[in-house]
Amino acid sequence: MQPKMKTTLYISIILMIILEIRMMNCESGLGSNKQLHFVLVHGAGHGGWCWYKIRSLLEAAGHKVTCLDLKCSGIEPTDFNTVFTFDDYNQPLTTFMSSLSPNHKVIMVGHSAGGSTVTDVVHKFADKVPMAIYVAAAMVNNNSSIVSTDKYSSNQDFILASMLLRPSPARALHSANVVKNGCLENIVVPRVFIKTMKDKLFKPERQESMIKQWPPSKVFAIDESDHSPFFSTPYVLFALLLEAATSIKMP
Repeated sequence: MQPKMKTTLYISIILMIILEIRMMNCESGLGSNKQLHFVLVHGAGHGGWCWYKIRSLLEAAGHKVTCLDLKCSGIEPTDFNTVFTFDDYNQPLTTFMSSLSPNHKVIMVGHSAGGSTVTDVVHKFADKVPMAIYVAAAMVNNNSSIVSTDKYSSNQDFILASMLLRPSPARALHSANVVKNGCLENIVVPRVFIKTMKDKLFKPERQESMIKQWPPSKVFAIDESDHSPFFSTPYVLFALLLEAATSIKMP
């Protein structure tokens, strides 16, 4: 299939999904103008900047989006050599979650190594997180080898990443072990996993193994995506995030 035909097909699918989501919202009583608040968590080496396409699409659809930089990531000024624990690495997000009012709900979205951060957050702030979405992400044990060095979808994306990627705090990431912390059985927040089927870094079979280890409520797949769907297939990821947000009855 030619690139232009693929783009047209993707746009058509997205429009159909958005229409279906609006119908589902109306049927569920949420209303088509229901504003959701998405908190997007980057992977190792990245920062909130990597979500710029997804943030633009979600905000254009009327939703609120927060893209935080974890410690020593993005423009957060901490030197990675001084970050030794997972709790310290997650501190900007933990502080943000603590600042939310008790009845404020956010949908957590984590990519790659950011999945462990999301699992940590839903364990600590389950009352504020009605859903967690894992995008080719480490749901259970963080693996610091999952750093987004996969081939980017365009030369522009590659240049952007090469200018903004930072070293990740290896010791802090290695200290993340949510399974041994015994929190999995206590997490009742609905989870959605989005697989990236052309991922050469976090290969589909590894993703499937993680899904079997801790089965989520729902699984989606992006057939044409590498490890960074927010760059390579942003429109499809955007549509799936919206579909996921309305596919499960949230508490």
